[in-house]
Amino acid sequence: MQIVRTVVWVLLTIVLVAFVAINWAKVPVNLWPMDNGSYLHFEWPVGFVAIVFFVLGMLPTWLLAKTGKWRLNRRINALENSVRANAAPAPIPMAPLATSSQLEAATPPESPTV
Repeated sequence: MQIVRTVVWVLLTIVLVAFVAINWAKVPVNLWPMDNGSYLHFEWPVGFVAIVFFVLGMLPTWLLAKTGKWRLNRRINALENSVRANAAPAPIPMAPLATSSQLEAATPPESPTV
């Protein structure tokens, strides 16, 4: 399974690098309107802007998944601790009891009297 994950990540990286290499032209991105009617903008390559905004869009979903996993792990640990606290103590081991047939089998047979 690890090899499949590695292959997927390598292919995704190759596609991402190819996308950035193909779209390297700089474009202005308007960030905030100014008082004089112009915009506060920056000029970066299209591929880099796409990656940055993809990561920014993915961030809330990733945080939501992490917090959900954290909350479920806390809940599971609390339930496991409550089961451990309420579990009956282990019984004290005792010597096994022998049945009458086991006792008869353990005694040597009587020798016949002459």
